[in-house]
Amino acid sequence: MPEIAPAPTPDSWECSLYIPTDPRSVTVSRHTLRLILTLHDLAHLTETAELLASELVSNAVLHTKGPACLRIRHRDGVLQIGAWDADPAPPEPPGDFTELADAESGRGFALVRSCSDLWGWQPLSRLGLRGKLVWCELPAA
Repeated sequence: MPEIAPAPTPDSWECSLYIPTDPRSVTVSRHTLRLILTLHDLAHLTETAELLASELVSNAVLHTKGPACLRIRHRDGVLQIGAWDADPAPPEPPGDFTELADAESGRGFALVRSCSDLWGWQPLSRLGLRGKLVWCELPAA
């Protein structure tokens, strides 16, 4: 028997922004996220959410070929920020941030792990392409 997702609560919403694999997409994603959070009375999350979105979108844009997407979802008091890309390979697991302090790369997922309550990834097809969604969550309260 198929699972039926619970009905969304009145304050649930989701936004997706499809972006090209261009480094300028990170800035566009940050500005779009800021506007969306402000419109939904979640401006207090902007600073942390922008940092997390920048890391996730940067990885999607810089390390893959093909389209990418920023996904922002709010449900049950939790803000989920995700970046989809057309590469189905799982992301590298984050290292310990204190060990990466002087490294020139590799700090992105460590920041995501440090600044979010939960993070993960899942296979996800979009636009007819196999890919993955890497996401993290913040409490919206």
